[in-house]
Amino acid sequence: MAVRHPPAGLLPWAQATLGGVKVSELASVAGDASARRYFRLHFEGQTYIAVEAPPTSEKNTEFLAVRGMLERAGITVPRLYGADLENGFMLLGDLGDRLLLDELTPDTVDASYQRAFDVLLTLGAIEPDDPRWPSYDDALFSEELSRFPQWFVDALLTCDLPPEPVWRPFADLLKRNALEQPRVLVHRDFHSRNLMPQADGSLAVIDFQDSVMGPVSYDLVSLLRDCYIRWTPAQVEQWALEYLSLMQSKGQLVDVAAGQFLCWFDLMGLERHIKVLGTFARLYLRDRKSGYLQDLPLVLLYVQEMLEKYRTELPEVAAFADWFEMSLMPVIDTQPWAKPS
Repeated sequence: MAVRHPPAGLLPWAQATLGGVKVSELASVAGDASARRYFRLHFEGQTYIAVEAPPTSEKNTEFLAVRGMLERAGITVPRLYGADLENGFMLLGDLGDRLLLDELTPDTVDASYQRAFDVLLTLGAIEPDDPRWPSYDDALFSEELSRFPQWFVDALLTCDLPPEPVWRPFADLLKRNALEQPRVLVHRDFHSRNLMPQADGSLAVIDFQDSVMGPVSYDLVSLLRDCYIRWTPAQVEQWALEYLSLMQSKGQLVDVAAGQFLCWFDLMGLERHIKVLGTFARLYLRDRKSGYLQDLPLVLLYVQEMLEKYRTELPEVAAFADWFEMSLMPVIDTQPWAKPS
């Protein structure tokens, strides 16, 4: 793997931000799916994270705005020491290297998810400062869903696209399900790699710059049907209903029945995982991030489970499930990444 050198101006800028003092060299820190790069530096017994986030591709203004909203709501986020939006530099507090994913076990998961629920309830209750804050709408859901035929079916598998009479009713069903739900502030990637346990017992939240107003079940299904770790369907359903009870105890969703909430949750997860198949394929093909291929089998499993669960109830799902099973699965089964390691 090539050495990730920081941009020439980042270290001098970080030194100036800390008062012009000389600080240690920048050491590369593992990144994420974006073009952002992270570097750790040491100064007077404390560590900081210097960020290079190219302004041409990264949502730096949005990052700062959401960070401020979450911090004011009491959610643990990286502390901000300085930002140069023109060059895409930021100096943040160091949250460490612990990810919730690495600490989830059958013995710890219940308590860990209760902590995550507390964060999620606080997050969902935030009213954005700007009344024009972006929302999930038909156009945004259409863009997300379009990644599946474009990147997963066509570019990765080189298969024929789903027939329009199959794809369009299925996509419209998923969009209707999402758009009919009550709206809250949505992180959009609320999962175990974006939650960081802290020494004080809190869960820090990162990677929140894509936040929008959106469906109440979106972040919950991102957490419980995590693309990087799997729990049994019975456990997931139990946790989803526990979260509904928490919301209802706070006077929210009091008229929503458990069955309705689970249907919202399931179909929202299906939309997200259909999108993620395309997103992970794009990260591999366009951004040369091959590590995401190993995560495709779990995402596929989630998709297959929901197609099977709803194919007898919803004709739109049945038609798509038949096409998926007959046209895609034979090709998927030949892929190197689909084979057990």
